[in-house]
Amino acid sequence: MSALFNFQSLLSVILLLICTCAYLRAFFPSIMDRNKTGLLGTFWKCARIGERKSPYIAASCIIMAFSILFLT
Repeated sequence: MSALFNFQSLLSVILLLICTCAYLRAFFPSIMDRNKTGLLGTFWKCARIGERKSPYIAASCIIMAFSILFLT
């Protein structure tokens, strides 16, 4: 089953995308900052969400990991 049709998988893909973009922006800020519009702007937006909402994103990752490991 595709991650697009399973809600739990879709949420985990979105959380991983946000975490990955925020992590990569810490190492390569110039690459992320020059692509603020268009399709690549999505990665910049995900990085901004990961930086500004990091406690909530971290809590969501922990909850998602717990649910994947123990409830599924």
